[in-house]
Amino acid sequence: MKHLFAAPLALIVSTAFAAPALAEDNAATTAVVAAEVEAPAETGESAGPALWKVADEDTTIYLFGTVHALPKDVEWYKGDIADALASSGTIVTEITMDDSMPAKMQELVMTKGMLPQGTTLRSLLDDDQRGAYETAMTKLGMPVGALDQFEPWYAGMLLTMLPLLQQGYSPDSGVEQVLLSKATSAQRDALETIDFQIGLFDELPIESQIAFLVETASTIDDIKPTLDAMVKEWLAGDARDLAVLMNEGLTDEVLAEQLLYARNRNWAQWVDQRLDTPGTVFVAVGAGHLAGDKSVQDALEDIGIETQRVQ
Repeated sequence: MKHLFAAPLALIVSTAFAAPALAEDNAATTAVVAAEVEAPAETGESAGPALWKVADEDTTIYLFGTVHALPKDVEWYKGDIADALASSGTIVTEITMDDSMPAKMQELVMTKGMLPQGTTLRSLLDDDQRGAYETAMTKLGMPVGALDQFEPWYAGMLLTMLPLLQQGYSPDSGVEQVLLSKATSAQRDALETIDFQIGLFDELPIESQIAFLVETASTIDDIKPTLDAMVKEWLAGDARDLAVLMNEGLTDEVLAEQLLYARNRNWAQWVDQRLDTPGTVFVAVGAGHLAGDKSVQDALEDIGIETQRVQ
């Protein structure tokens, strides 16, 4: 089965995990998060996550694909990755990741993620869609109406996040958190803002939002196994197989263009411009952006910039 949630999973996890304050305000969500966490699946030995670089005579830009949430005790920070980060004067993430982000995320959800008064999430769904959604909510141990105030994009985001929280994934173990904790002396920069990322979902046509929500609900049991498989390929540095997992569900052209391809082109332009400034930069973005067709590397090639695989 193809999973519509797989391709934008990195972005979903990134933004959804940015809102713990909102989760604390929801009694059902708090109960889920507080539930006993199962041990994560064994990931096995690996060659190490993939690392690329772009360079000219006085500038080096490393490109590293991340997983925004991981099971605890997954070891990956070593070798070429550690060396590349240590040599970098700047670390760049998708969005600014600091103590202000949860409050900002909550504010944005309250302004962009809420349905109008008198409209409920389930009222937007037909009978089959509502049945799939309510079944997923029941599996998560949540009242079927717990997310009724939210727009479909945010409810879908939460449905993606909650099984991972229940089953051992943690944003505290996420790659960006580890990188930032190591790069204490590096300057920090970001490619986008949390406002922009939330807008990507909020501006999707309602049909695409509902398709994302219902597909996520229908495959709720597969979310953790799918991310387990993605993490396994990421740890092995297998960009080709990771791309298959990430991109096989890209059947919604609007979703694919808005969440992945357009952003990849924008980031290629950022790299092109950053090459004009001497120094070494470590760019950490969701692994799906550096895998498969229309990746950041493809976008760089289109504008005449060669990318070299380092690890």
